[in-house]
Amino acid sequence: MAENSRHKAKIAVFISGAGTNMAALLFASRLPDAAFEIVLVASNVRDAGGLALARLEGIETFAHPHKGMTREDHDAVMESAAQQAGAEFIVLAGYMRILSDAFVNRWQGRMLNIHPSLLPKYKGLDTFARAIAAGDSHAGSSVHIVTPELDAGEVLAQSVVAIAPDDTPETLGERVKLAEHQLYPRAVNEYVSRGFDPAFLLGRIRKLALGLPETHERESHGSPGFRVGSEKSGKFFAHFSDQHHGTPHIAVLVKTSSMDELLSLVETQPEVYFKPAYYGASGWIGLILNRPGVDWDHVGEWLERSWRAVAPKRLTRMMDIEDEF
Repeated sequence: MAENSRHKAKIAVFISGAGTNMAALLFASRLPDAAFEIVLVASNVRDAGGLALARLEGIETFAHPHKGMTREDHDAVMESAAQQAGAEFIVLAGYMRILSDAFVNRWQGRMLNIHPSLLPKYKGLDTFARAIAAGDSHAGSSVHIVTPELDAGEVLAQSVVAIAPDDTPETLGERVKLAEHQLYPRAVNEYVSRGFDPAFLLGRIRKLALGLPETHERESHGSPGFRVGSEKSGKFFAHFSDQHHGTPHIAVLVKTSSMDELLSLVETQPEVYFKPAYYGASGWIGLILNRPGVDWDHVGEWLERSWRAVAPKRLTRMMDIEDEF
């Protein structure tokens, strides 16, 4: 996690059983470099073993059986508990429920799972038996982002475990579980902290900015900048700022329509905007990136708006025509 930020991501962990991966996450969350804290352990099983451990360690718990409820209704109950606890992310750790698409979509990019195979191999159940039957040399686990399609989200990290000639699904599973306890906390830590990592944030800005027509990157005052037009006569529409001029912010600087707009935004939403030194006098505003809950669609809209402010008319007309369709 970036040293400039003291923010720790708040996580709700969903379990259905003993909660050994939850325990690995819990104890890792107390290490000095931890980027997250567990604010809730929730289960669909009232007597799940992991709940007792969480309570012993002073973590808030919640349980609500799913029997007799629709999938959507049970998801809503679990989601409400996570929200009331202030969770920013949900981490599934042996949660034996298929989630409704609507629930998953509401937490897009903020829900993680660990699956006992080297995805994309062996989605679903009986992964160790399938790996042994296939004659694979290795099995393992994958941490991935949860999407509506089962076990199909972006893989963030994997642990690889050798398969012994005499392995059974049970013996193999025991060794993979040990690897999972190392893998999951590290993968969660890296994922929730990347919103405070300048390299990650620059990568996202670069992808959005260079996705606009006829753009290129050029350094400006020692920082990455983005221009529209030719290399010779192009104009800057965005600058990336990493704690420049003594500010604590990692930000993208974009053009406003006027100083009045700039000052109004900074006054009404100081957690999102600031007036940057040097650039602010020219009507550029800083959009803070190293904060929880950044709306990247909003960032993209600002980049396009700033691009339109300086792009040649032939390009803006072309985009206007495309927007009509």
